[in-house]
Amino acid sequence: MQQKKAEEKEKKPKFCINDHADILTEILKRLDGPSLGVAACVCRLWCAIARNDSLWEHLCFRHVASPPPSSVRPVVLALGGYKRLYMVCVRPVLTRLGHSDLVRRRVWTRDEVQLSLSLFCVDYYERRLGGASASSLMFLCKPVNV
Repeated sequence: MQQKKAEEKEKKPKFCINDHADILTEILKRLDGPSLGVAACVCRLWCAIARNDSLWEHLCFRHVASPPPSSVRPVVLALGGYKRLYMVCVRPVLTRLGHSDLVRRRVWTRDEVQLSLSLFCVDYYERRLGGASASSLMFLCKPVNV
């Protein structure tokens, strides 16, 4: 009798998150940037899902009140994708502002989004030329003591 119960327990399928990529994607979509990077180190599947540019797009525009115009996507993809946009522009801004709940819930204005995208384009342009020049605008990304 006990042997039958043990066999029945073994036959019941156990839930494994790796068998449900859609659920895993929804979970990873709710992480912040550093946590998403750590999650990518768990296994190959998680790494593949974490590389998905739509996750990084969601992360980049999580703080934006209205969705960006459709013309933004091709430009961002041409300049390296949303993960690069996050690393170059969004993460430095969030780091400077601190990681408090107030900052995480804050909604960015349209001007802040446009400035971030502009700095992203400047960074790409300067890298293509082989380094920052004296007239670089990337100084805007660095903190200033006043």
